[in-house]
Amino acid sequence: MTASRNSRNPATADELRRAGLRVTAARVALLETVRAGDHLDAEALTSGVRRRVGHVSLQAVYDALHALTAARLVRRIEPPGSPARFEGRVGDNHHHVLCRSCGALADVDCAVGDAPCLTASDDRGFVIDEAEVIYRGLCPDCSTPGSSPAP
Repeated sequence: MTASRNSRNPATADELRRAGLRVTAARVALLETVRAGDHLDAEALTSGVRRRVGHVSLQAVYDALHALTAARLVRRIEPPGSPARFEGRVGDNHHHVLCRSCGALADVDCAVGDAPCLTASDDRGFVIDEAEVIYRGLCPDCSTPGSSPAP
């Protein structure tokens, strides 16, 4: 990854250090791009990083996303039929709503109480610490009176 044309954000750099990651201009730019974005895929993130620091390869972004995800600074979401997307909202047990038509993805908090979805009907002996739920339907822009969601 390339050196930054702009100064690095010290808070983001400190966060990377605390997570045990090497601080590079591209990692700082990537983490800030993820957090400023709205569930972006790797290609959109690469474009955002390039606007901030210049050239960076798609593979370098994938490698950095893997490191940021492993360090729990970024969350990877894998909607069915869509490329993986990334978000900076980590550390809580929120879910997502996905439009079947345009692919819009938005955050949805747990419905009631303290992470009710963490109580599985049968945990099969697992110690559960996270649940991932994706609600599907049509977003306001894609829904019209009389329309119905695609199967």
